[in-house]
Amino acid sequence: MRVKLEDVCERGSSNIKQSDIIKMSGNYPIYGASGLAGKVNFYHQEQPYVAVVKDGAGIGRTTLNPAKSSVIGTMQYLIPKKNVLPEYLFYVVSYMHLEKYYTGATIPHIYFKDYKNEEFNLDNIEKQLEIIDVLGRCKKIIEARKQELVELDSLTKARFVEMFGDPIQNPKGWDMPLIEEVVANEKNALKAGPFGSALKKEYYVASGYKIYGQEQVISGDCTFGDYYIDEERYKSLENCAVQPGDVLISLVGTYGKLLIMPEVFEPGIINPRLMKITFDKEKVNPYYFKFFFQSESLKKALSQNTHGGTMDILNLGIVRKIEMPLPPLKLQNEFVDFVHQVNKSKVAVQKALDETQILFDSLMQKYFG
Repeated sequence: MRVKLEDVCERGSSNIKQSDIIKMSGNYPIYGASGLAGKVNFYHQEQPYVAVVKDGAGIGRTTLNPAKSSVIGTMQYLIPKKNVLPEYLFYVVSYMHLEKYYTGATIPHIYFKDYKNEEFNLDNIEKQLEIIDVLGRCKKIIEARKQELVELDSLTKARFVEMFGDPIQNPKGWDMPLIEEVVANEKNALKAGPFGSALKKEYYVASGYKIYGQEQVISGDCTFGDYYIDEERYKSLENCAVQPGDVLISLVGTYGKLLIMPEVFEPGIINPRLMKITFDKEKVNPYYFKFFFQSESLKKALSQNTHGGTMDILNLGIVRKIEMPLPPLKLQNEFVDFVHQVNKSKVAVQKALDETQILFDSLMQKYFG
């Protein structure tokens, strides 16, 4: 039976601010856009309900919250009527992607009046229970696969510390050269991108030499993006050209992200938001450097050296003076072989996760579309 959202739930609101509950304590959970916001000595809802982020970051995100709990004012209560189970309502609202109803430029928000007429298939309670069971099983598998990926990442980090020790404390007593001391013996082994005036958007062309920027580094995919310059512009900026094995590092905003260039890629240069390092292959395996550079210990140290106004900034001067533990290349390679084996497992897990997500999405379409 086709019904509207307002046929199965009632709207509820909260005027509780995050600041109101900072010093509160109690046994009853209160939720915000990011999840549990705290425990307080009161609750607004006697029974389980669905909550939707209605203001600010994460707008439209939907959660199923337990009985005897509350939400802060940026959340919207959707209280189930007797013809729908809370879990079923949760899946229904999740399927609707309410973020599409947002209005407002500075602080986006959504209103119940705008999405209350969304239609969906409402089954009887017995069928709802069956659907909840099937979707719940899929969700558990999806979460298990995601947890596997997290644990595999933790495994490689733990193996790094086991083999090399904390990279800042250096308990194994490795030599600690500066980054600039272990790069290749060539002029542009350590190089930041060109000044912005040398790479204006008016110089971009449909095809030619690729411009590598943060979009490739953050995505971890050098094939991403389609900004190019012609051969003449490329030759004038050839000191910023990338080569196989180069480490590209993001300098602005999401600083510290890095990408290692593969053996095969489109010839091109880095843009002003990146720097590149060409290591001496007899001293440093770039993948060893990656785990060193992204270690929590080094991140903490770097966070004390970045500067900037609205965005954190890392620069070439900081990176070149970083001290790095330098174990024998043979040991670095042994660690990198381990990483590659773990990555093979990650690929298999990711494939299983993607397949389960596709199944889940198709079931949501079948049940509620």
